[in-house]
Amino acid sequence: MTKEDLRRKVWQLLEHNGVQRFPGTQGRIPNFVGAERAAARLSELAVWKKARAIKINPDAPQLPVRRQALADGKIVYMAVPRLRSEKCFVEIDPKRVGRRAALAASIKGATKYGRLVSPREMRAIDLIVCGSVGVRRDGTRVGKGGGFADLEYALLREEGKIKETTPVVTTVHPLQIVQEKVAMLAHDIPLDFLVTPFEVVATRPAYPRPRGIYWDLLKAAKIDAIPPLRKRLKQGGTDVPSRRL
Repeated sequence: MTKEDLRRKVWQLLEHNGVQRFPGTQGRIPNFVGAERAAARLSELAVWKKARAIKINPDAPQLPVRRQALADGKIVYMAVPRLRSEKCFVEIDPKRVGRRAALAASIKGATKYGRLVSPREMRAIDLIVCGSVGVRRDGTRVGKGGGFADLEYALLREEGKIKETTPVVTTVHPLQIVQEKVAMLAHDIPLDFLVTPFEVVATRPAYPRPRGIYWDLLKAAKIDAIPPLRKRLKQGGTDVPSRRL
C-alpha cells in the first residue's frame, strides 16, 4: 500500500465512523473525538513529565496537547506554516503568556503571544509531538504528505537541538492505528509512542532516525521556497548534488 492509499483509507474510516471533528479529515492531520483524553494520557508519561521544552505540531488534534504543555509549565515550540521564514518556529513560554496560555496554544494565539525564533535560538528539545494520519505499532508514521514534519526534525537535528535519543510521540484515534505496511524512507520519522484516548503503545521503532537533512531527496524548488534551507545551503558544508542546485 502506498502512503497516499493509506491516507485515503484512514480519512474515510474516520468519517465513516463519525469520529472526525472540525475542520475535517481530507488533506489534513485529522482532528478526532477524544483528542483531549489522548492529551491527558500523554501527560502521564515519564517522557512528558521530564520534558521542559516540547516541539508540538500546530494541527487541530494536538491543540489539547499544546494547552496541556503550557498548563504544565513547559515551553512549546510550533513551526511556522511551511517554514516560510528564517525564524521558522514560534516559542511560547508559559511564564511570558501567563493567564493567556490557553489562547497562546492556538495557531492565531501563538502568533500573537509567542515570539519567532530561528532553530539556533531555540532551547534543546526534550520531546517531540507529531501529528499523524496513519501509524503502525512498529513506529511507522504517515503524515499528510507535505514532508514538513520531517524537515523540521532534520533542521533541528542538524542544529543540535534534537538528539538521537529525543523521544517522538503522536496522539491519534484508535482507528488511525493500521496493519498495512508502507515504505519508510531515510527522512521519515519513526515514533516511540502512540497515544490514544484509551491506551499508550510503546513501539520499539523498527527504523533508524533521520540523521539530518537529506539534500539529495529535496527538489531545488522546495529548497528555494524554504528560507532556513536556502540559508544553510549558502553557508556551505552540505553534500547537495550539483544537479539539484
